[in-house]
Formats: sequence, structure tokens, C-alpha cells
Amino acid sequence: MMLEQIRGNWRQMKGAVQEQWFRLTDDDLEHIDGRLERLVRRIEVRYGVSTEEAYRQITRWFDELAPAA
Repeated sequence: MMLEQIRGNWRQMKGAVQEQWFRLTDDDLEHIDGRLERLVRRIEVRYGVSTEEAYRQITRWFDELAPAA
């Protein structure tokens, strides 16, 4: 579900993503284009974290952004 929401609303979510991971550049966001695997990879590179940690950060961020009803 998270993947579909990120991909489907990427234009609206880019600002929130850049607020959370401020080291991501505009070029990074264009390259990511709503693809979770690309977001993970860019977080790994920019922040020097593992794949698992990048996924944890994204999941935590998404859960805070759109809490389950």
C-alpha cells in the first residue's frame, strides 16, 4: 500500500520527502520519480546507511505521515 501511495502521489510527496531527507537534491527527487527502490538507494548513498535502515526510515516516516485509520 505504501508503495502505491508514494508512486501515485509523487508530485505532492516530493516536498515532504525533501523535508525529511534534506540531503536529497532536486535531481535526486526527479530520478526517484516515486519509485521506492530508487528512494531507498538515494537515502543509502546520501546518508551512508544500509538498505535495511533506509527501509526502516521510510516506513517510519510514511507511518507518521499517513497513520492507519
